[in-house]
Amino acid sequence: MFQVRIHGRGGQGVVTAAEILSVAAFSEGRHAQAFPSFGSERMGAPVVSFCRMDDRPIRTREPVMEADAIIVQDVTLIHQVDLFAGLSPEGYVLVNTSRSFDELGLGDLFGQFHRDHLVTCPASELALEQLGRPLPNAALLGAFAALTREITLDALDTAVRDRFAGALGERNVAAATAAYRFVKLAEEQVRAATD
Repeated sequence: MFQVRIHGRGGQGVVTAAEILSVAAFSEGRHAQAFPSFGSERMGAPVVSFCRMDDRPIRTREPVMEADAIIVQDVTLIHQVDLFAGLSPEGYVLVNTSRSFDELGLGDLFGQFHRDHLVTCPASELALEQLGRPLPNAALLGAFAALTREITLDALDTAVRDRFAGALGERNVAAATAAYRFVKLAEEQVRAATD
């Protein structure tokens, strides 16, 4: 089972991101579930959502405490919440920012996890370019697809179009594709630097 925890703030599409991710997994013939956890429903309050994907039926219903991937939609949460608690040593970290992990004060993560499993992506900026609004959820899911390879970009595109009709869906797909390419380019640069 692959378990994802998404951290953000109310109004950023944290819950929608988990739902889209589960639909993308389901469209590829996998079992999936998505659900949120939040204490306050006001805009800007911290929100966590969860997604599980597996090739077998998923029986568990509790929150994801031991994640295989963490997606951070709002970088301001980094020093407010223990975002990385329970993350597998083989886990993935995806943070919505144009800054590096060192600039965020998270350089020590490189010693705990695989360097190629840690990525920052300017998802809000990519969303602003494509949508005209800095809503990072679809872009981050494109980055997630590139980073983890747990879903394909095609499945994600279909799930995004199912969620958002017409031009809005196409703009969200464009944001997801831009973030996917951003992560793939970053991977190529890391490989070139280590060769």
